[in-house]
Parts: sequence; structure tokens; C-alpha cells
Amino acid sequence: MASPRWLADEMLGRLARYLRFVGCDTVYVRGLTDAEIVESARAQGRVLVTRDRQLAQRADRALLLQSPYLEDQWRAVRAAYPELPSEPSFARCTECNGRLERLADPKPDLPASGIPWDRVRAGLPLYQCTQCSHLYWEGTHSASVRRRIRSWSEGEARG
Repeated sequence: MASPRWLADEMLGRLARYLRFVGCDTVYVRGLTDAEIVESARAQGRVLVTRDRQLAQRADRALLLQSPYLEDQWRAVRAAYPELPSEPSFARCTECNGRLERLADPKPDLPASGIPWDRVRAGLPLYQCTQCSHLYWEGTHSASVRRRIRSWSEGEARG
């Protein structure tokens, strides 16, 4: 069974990014009324993930989270949806939820700073969001995200 499509309210922006890290289709909404959030989740067939009890009660499908801590939120989502992937795929843009594509022939004139061009020329894959054009590559942040998700998914202590 595949993980559901998610809609995270404005209290859960960090969780939305982590759901995207593991490839989950996750919309993050800010500045909408409760009615707009509920309607958007319903119209798009998404599970609303929220910490707002009243909002969760209004939605057709919702997951109410209790903790303000990201690690606890991750574990609560995994407990409710054990099919949630536990290995980052980096298939979705953490900024906009768009799909990432590997750039076949990246050029040094791309509009982003910090790209490790020496490593890209040596074969490091470079990815770009098909919607917002944000660029991604494997680095120390990727390794940190992998460790964190593995730890949370295996139930290790906070750290």
C-alpha cells in the first residue's frame, strides 16, 4: 500500500519537508482559512496533517498530531501509516513539492550558489525541480537527513 498524498497546515512546515524527502506528495499550505484548507484537502484527495484539533475534526481524512517536535511528529505519522517510506529518495522538491529530474549536462552558468562544480564534473548528479527550478545535489545535508530519518524510523532516542 502506498503512502497517502498529504496536505500539511502552516504549523507543520518542517514535517512537510521531511515527507517530501522520502518522496511523499505533500502540499504545504499557509495563509488559508480552515474552510479553504478542508476544501483543498477534500478536492485533492489528501490526508490533512495538523496539530489543530478543530481543523482535524472538520476534515474528511485527517491525522491530528500532538507534539510540537519534529521527531515525535514523524513517529506519529509512521505509527498511523506504517507504509510511509523510511528512506529518503530526494524525488520531490522540498520548496514546492515538484518532481526532481537529473540534469544530463549541467552547465556552470546555472543560477545557484554553492554548487560543488568540481564534484559535479567528477560525476556527482545534479537535480533540478521541474516546477520551480531549484537545484539539488547529494552532500553533507543529505547524509544528515538520512541519519535523522533512519533514527526516527527505527525508534532510536532523540539526538
